[in-house]
Order: sequence, then structure tokens, then C-alpha cells
Amino acid sequence: MSETAALPPASVPHAAPPPPASTVPARRIGLLAHLGAIAQLAAMGLAGTAIFSLLLLLLSLGVGLLPALGVGALFLVAFVYATWATAWLEYARVDGLYEYGLPALTARPSAHPGFTGWLRTLWQQFTDGPMWRGVASAGISTILGLVVLPIVGALSSSVVLLFAPLIGEDAARIPATDVQIGIEAAVPVGIVGIIVSLALLIGAALLHAVLTRAVLVPSREAVLVEQARAAGTQRESAVRSGELERTRIERDLHDGVQPRLVSVGMMLGLAQQKIDSDPAAAKALIDEAHTSTKAAITELRQLARGIHASVLDDRGLDAALSALAARSHVPVTLDVRLPDASGDPSNRCSRTAEAAVYFAIAESLTNAAKHSRGSEVRVTVRRRDGVDQGAPMLWARVEDNGVGGARVLPGGGLDGIAHRIAAAGGVSRLDSPHGGPTALEVSVPCAS
Repeated sequence: MSETAALPPASVPHAAPPPPASTVPARRIGLLAHLGAIAQLAAMGLAGTAIFSLLLLLLSLGVGLLPALGVGALFLVAFVYATWATAWLEYARVDGLYEYGLPALTARPSAHPGFTGWLRTLWQQFTDGPMWRGVASAGISTILGLVVLPIVGALSSSVVLLFAPLIGEDAARIPATDVQIGIEAAVPVGIVGIIVSLALLIGAALLHAVLTRAVLVPSREAVLVEQARAAGTQRESAVRSGELERTRIERDLHDGVQPRLVSVGMMLGLAQQKIDSDPAAAKALIDEAHTSTKAAITELRQLARGIHASVLDDRGLDAALSALAARSHVPVTLDVRLPDASGDPSNRCSRTAEAAVYFAIAESLTNAAKHSRGSEVRVTVRRRDGVDQGAPMLWARVEDNGVGGARVLPGGGLDGIAHRIAAAGGVSRLDSPHGGPTALEVSVPCAS
């Protein structure tokens, strides 16, 4: 599975993920959510302080020790991963609390393989806007938590004031102050303290809900812009995929079937000339033309199968891939686990999704046979439910044990795979370090 020229990064199609489901209009948040927000803010006042102290420590060590033989780079890498983990936890916490429908924060892998690809991935993660929005939300929650903690203490002290007359002392202290009051004023002051403390806690919870929604939930305009960008990318990939497929068909016809048919015509012409003077030679030419005709029919059948696999419609992706593996020049280990659609057709992914994955696997097997010099290819196909807010995804991985070093060549097979998957609304990722193995992963929405 290898091609020799690199495609410029700007030309690699990356299908945008589905727009977040958080575009629902603002709704009323219940009392339990507010109580949960108060409890979580109190916890964030403690945990958030420790988390941000750790992040600042990693950043300081990374910058300070960077000149020392690059030791600081390890701390900077740890800083990026710790920052991403903080943002991921914040997204999960806020969505679990308010049910905004936020998509889980996901890493942004680079399409480039090897160590360079890992560095690109690290940089993309560091510059990821959603990650920093999650960190900002965590910072806001930590600050509000530091405000909530003394208010909770004041509320507890106000409750204690209600029972001060039962203790029998002559004076009591007003919560959060050093002011002493008479025991006869303890109950009224305690009631006022409880009311004020509860009002401040509810206000902090309301402020937290407003700020987290403003920071983490994209605006309607931003979602529409992202949807337009994703639609444009998908349309461009569909056009590009069609052009690549047309070019491949023209090349196969020109280089394969057309010369063979021309040869058949020439042999039949020679046989016609010799049929009276040399019947034996004419018979041999006719036999040779007959053999070439059958070969041309086989090539046309294979070409038609490359355009449309009828078994895919009739018997599904599992059977189509089994037939594909049986024709492969490299031994294929097939591991397909898809829901049984014999009794319920709704369990089957759309034809567009299955066709995109089928042709991606077919092209990968062709590339592996031509370039990988491997002795085995493993194909794994799964249907993954619960991805992207419950939308099932059709996922496949093709891995060979060849020499690696696969690169994307404009107009080549891997380029066609990337555009075809992007046209179906999916994403593809190639990992092929020098020395192997080469692995291609594709993921397409089942409903595409």
C-alpha cells in the first residue's frame, strides 16, 4: 500500500465532523442541575486550583529547561497532554451537568505518518480552539469555585447561629466576620445569613450556566459557517473523486481492453486473408483471437466490478469483501463484524457508506499487491454505535506487513480513497512509517 510522491497538506481532504448537537435553543435548567453546579463548583475550587497549579508548573519547567539539552521539551509535551485532558474533563463535566449536547473533545491527528506526523498532531492539538475553550471554562469554574467555598462556609455558620441560643453562651459571631452579637440577635442574623448565602450560591450557579454555555456552546452563526464549510469540502471531494474514477476507467480501457480488442481485430483480419491459402494458420489465428476475446471479456467484467459491485447490493458488505479477498493476490485475513440485516434491513448502513468503504478496501488491497511487498493483509470492519451523538459509523482498517513508506500521490489510489471517503462525509487516516507496517483507517457515517 504505497505511492511515491507526497500530496501537499493543503490538498488532503479532511471531512469536517458533523456539527455539534449543541445548537438547540437555551432551555430552563432545573433545580437539581443548579444544586449539582454548586457542589461541582465547590469541588472545582479545590481540584481546579491543583490542576492549574500543575499546568503552570509543567509550563514553567518546560520553558525554563528547554535550553538544557531540550529536557524542557518533555515537560512541554506533558503540558499539552495535561491541558487536553483538562479540557476533555471540562466538556464531559459540563455536558453531564447541563445536557447541552456537547460533542466529546477529540484529538486532531495529522495525516502525516511517523515522528513528523506526531509533531504535527501535537502542534494541531496545542492550537485547537475547542481545547482552549474547555480550559477557559475550567478556569471560570475554578474562580467561581473559589468564590463559592467561603459562601458555603458562611451558610454553614449561619445554620449554626440558629442553634446558638441552645448552647447557652452570651454572644455569637457573625459568619465570615469577627463581629460579636448578642445571643438574642443570633437567630435573626442566622436567617438573614442563610437567605443571603443561598442567594449568592444560586447566583453563582446561574452565572456558571450562562458562562459555560457562552464559552463551550458554539453560536448558531458559527455552526452554520461550519456546516457550509463541511458541505463545500464534501462537494469538492465528490467532484474530485468522480474525476479520479473517470481517469482510472479511461486508463484501464486504454491500457488494457482497447489494445487487446485491436489485437483481436488484427488477428481476425489475418485469418480472413489466410483462410483459403493456409487453413491451418487461419485456424490458429482464430483460436488465438478467441482466447484474447475471453481475456478481454474478463477484463471488462473486472472493470465493471470496479465501477459497481453488484454483490454489494445483493448480499451486503460482508459477502462483497469476502469475494474481494478471494481475488486478492496477497493473502487477506478478513475480520468483519456487522449487525445481521437479514431480518431487519435498518441494521444495514446506507449504500453510499458501504460503497465508500468497499472501494477504499479494494483500492488498498490493490496498492498492497503492487507496492507493499508484504505477505499478508488484515482487513477489519466494524459498525461503531454511539459515535458523534449516537450516529453509528462504519469503520474499517486495512493493514499490511510490507515495507511501509506509503505516500499520497495526486491522482493515485490513496488520493482517490481520501476523496471518496470525504465525499461520503467520512474521514481517513494513513499511518505508514518506513519499515512498515502500513495501516489505513476509514470511518463513514452509516446514514451518509
